[in-house]
Amino acid sequence: MPIEMPKGLPFSVDTWSLCSKRKGHHFLTHAHKDHYSGISTHFSFPIYSTLLTKTLLFQHYPQLDESLFVGIEVGQTVVIDDPDGAFTVTAFDANHCPGAVMFLFEGNFGNILHTGDCRLTPECLLSLPEKYVGKKGKEPRCRLDYVFLDCTFGRFHQKLPSKYSAIRQVINCIWKHPDASVVYLACDLLGQEEILADVSQTFGSKIYVDKATKPECFQALTLTFPGIISEDPSSRFRVLDGFPKLYERAKAKLVEAQANFQPEPLIIRPSAQWYACEEEYSENESQRKMRFSEAVKDQFGVWHVCYSIHSSREELEWALQLLSPKWIVSTTPNCRAMELDYVKKHCFGSRFASNDPIWKLLDIAEASPGVDVPVKVVSSSLGEGHTEACVEPQFEPVKVSTVMKGLIKLSPPSKRVTLFGRARLGLQDFSFSHEEPRVVSINNDPPQLAANKVKEFSLEEDAEVKCKKSEIKTDVDGTVVQCQKSVDTETEVCKNSSSLTIGSSKSFNERFRKMYRSMNVPVPQPLPSLVELMKANKRAKRKFEF
Repeated sequence: MPIEMPKGLPFSVDTWSLCSKRKGHHFLTHAHKDHYSGISTHFSFPIYSTLLTKTLLFQHYPQLDESLFVGIEVGQTVVIDDPDGAFTVTAFDANHCPGAVMFLFEGNFGNILHTGDCRLTPECLLSLPEKYVGKKGKEPRCRLDYVFLDCTFGRFHQKLPSKYSAIRQVINCIWKHPDASVVYLACDLLGQEEILADVSQTFGSKIYVDKATKPECFQALTLTFPGIISEDPSSRFRVLDGFPKLYERAKAKLVEAQANFQPEPLIIRPSAQWYACEEEYSENESQRKMRFSEAVKDQFGVWHVCYSIHSSREELEWALQLLSPKWIVSTTPNCRAMELDYVKKHCFGSRFASNDPIWKLLDIAEASPGVDVPVKVVSSSLGEGHTEACVEPQFEPVKVSTVMKGLIKLSPPSKRVTLFGRARLGLQDFSFSHEEPRVVSINNDPPQLAANKVKEFSLEEDAEVKCKKSEIKTDVDGTVVQCQKSVDTETEVCKNSSSLTIGSSKSFNERFRKMYRSMNVPVPQPLPSLVELMKANKRAKRKFEF
């Protein structure tokens, strides 16, 4: 599940929701299902993608209008007019699956590289503009402001073999089993076509793909390597569904061969998922290296080869050292960018300059009261493609909590924001206003109705009690030091009162509580005190010290 782009940007990438639909320009990096989910419901013109991605997409959504799409191919730059200022976008090969690209956006919002899903290699980085890539330990002439990065293996510490090396392991495994009359290749996912093409070329044999049961795989091969497809089910090489229930199918194939007194078939699954889930496997270093350098047979009779279409942790660190971006936003769950050494050293805990365009992206000043600023870290599954996962896909927003708009005003240059972990605002400085509090919603009432009810209550209070407002002073822990009100019938003076604090239940008077009871809804929880907010911020700092 990809990330929603911040509110201040005029474009969305791989998201199809009501929020992203409001943006003027939409980009699709590749044709894995988790990246175009919802496109049939929430889409608008224009959608930028490669021709191959669009063709693969139309397998699932033939009802979409082709006029919605604007083609952009690898190496092509498009200038886009926008009311907030023109910007350019350039597509680069993402080395992920057929048609997959990275997008480089350049405009008054800064320079942003969105990798989509990627396997970063020297070829991928060298294709970027020279000014963004450092050389010989030096920073690039122009640093990227933000990189929205695929950190799928940000927590995986093992070195992943290259695609070429993994394919050689598949071929070597087949060479070592010449008696296997049937070879099943669990390569039905978009992004594994190169394996089938190399196997077909090496052994001079076509590969059987059942068009009826595997239409997506058949179509992808038809578009990329049409010459390797066989329609003969007796072919030695056959594509097998890799996920889910691979082991059930593998057991059935082995039992069937045994019952017919045939040689045991060879079943190979090229994927990094099995290795990621088995990272804690108890073995010494030499055994661990061997597991990544040749095919490994499990207890179910399936041979595994570590084939990844996502960058390894080592590749991510290497790429970030060359690019030296100012900020990295993880597009995978649990903010896996935090695991990267580059992020710990160069990004975590940093402050934004007053003129940094990140303030426009976060749009903090425009945040609705009581609502998190829309900067989210979301991801697709851990495994290859769009269906495999070692853990349940998660949705974790990076929360920048605000309190009632009008009570606390944020001044961007002096506030601290982090895009990683439990990101918070550093609420050290507060300025209080005497504006009337705004209510977003009360129970199930729509926001406007709720606001009207509070407003009616406030007018009734004003009619009964006329209060002359005076200056409110607070000490460092948020305690109200002095509060004075003039009332027609009586005058109440509260000095050095530590009990009347923001977030205290005593701050709700009886008439306010009665108003809620008359509406048959629970009295809302009071806002947290400034002391609690500051303590929470300190706890967060201590928790993420490295």
